[in-house]
Amino acid sequence: MGRIFEVRKSKMFARYDRMAKQFTRIGKEIAIAVKAGGPDPDTNPALRRVMQNAKSVNMPKERIEGAIKNALGKDTSNYEQVLYEGYGPHGVALLVETATDNTTRTVANVRSHFNKGGGNLGNSGSVGFMFKHLGVFKLNKEGVSEDDLELELIDAGLEEMGEDSEGNLIIRCGFSDFGNMQKALEEKGLTPLSAELEWIPLNTTEVTDEQADDVSKLIERLEQDDDVQRVFHNMG
Repeated sequence: MGRIFEVRKSKMFARYDRMAKQFTRIGKEIAIAVKAGGPDPDTNPALRRVMQNAKSVNMPKERIEGAIKNALGKDTSNYEQVLYEGYGPHGVALLVETATDNTTRTVANVRSHFNKGGGNLGNSGSVGFMFKHLGVFKLNKEGVSEDDLELELIDAGLEEMGEDSEGNLIIRCGFSDFGNMQKALEEKGLTPLSAELEWIPLNTTEVTDEQADDVSKLIERLEQDDDVQRVFHNMG
């Protein structure tokens, strides 16, 4: 019985850590969006997008409002978004998105994570060409005619439409078409469950289960860093 309790407690703490990390990431994205376009989501599409994502991970309304209010303060941090590129173990390419108020600290920490995880931090452009920067929208399929929607979204930059493992509708567009797609969905009365800019690999590097564990440990190490927002890879 004691062992079962320990396992449950461990899973509970893991879920809490994931949620805390998600809230921190979105809090930084709110700060960046507010600094760039103001605190009104009606006139700030970037903030509107982040608020939708906050709701998708069950971030409390008061915490969202608090993050917006804090971003308007004079003493708040100015976060800079920096993308780091490198190779993990077994030749797997990694892209590390960060939001930092101290790039010197961040690059030192990211390099240390790569070195300790059996990888190498590269220069800008070293692996970025292996990925495509896309807007990714997740929608509830209920009441949506996929064939009609696909035709209607072509002019907004639609590149791909499909389903994820949970049966949600996934729409992808080019990075430069993100705003157009967001606007097109809103005009059709469709509110995405989430809307993100993601780095999608053009090709994958096949690895064994054991090699995948090595890469996953490095990714986990990176994701635990406070300055790291998200990590993308081309592991097959």
